[in-house]
Amino acid sequence: MSLAPERSFTIKDVVTDFLASAPPLEALADYRLPEALQQRAHDLLEKNRHGSLTEDERVEMEAFRDMDHLLTLVKTKARLRLQTQT
Repeated sequence: MSLAPERSFTIKDVVTDFLASAPPLEALADYRLPEALQQRAHDLLEKNRHGSLTEDERVEMEAFRDMDHLLTLVKTKARLRLQTQT
């Protein structure tokens, strides 16, 4: 019996799984990436500063940037809705 290799989760997987769980507005407003992904983003930024990113890492860093932009919009809208509810 062979075991399937462990799947590597991307930032898109993690964020879309969270959003698909239909979290309440409070959870959306307070959402933070898991520590491991935060560390990965930091590592990619450091490598970028030193000019040592591979092409795959550059693509990964762009995915982080795109998800950061999306999360900023979602979190801002969630906070605005929370303010109007009070």
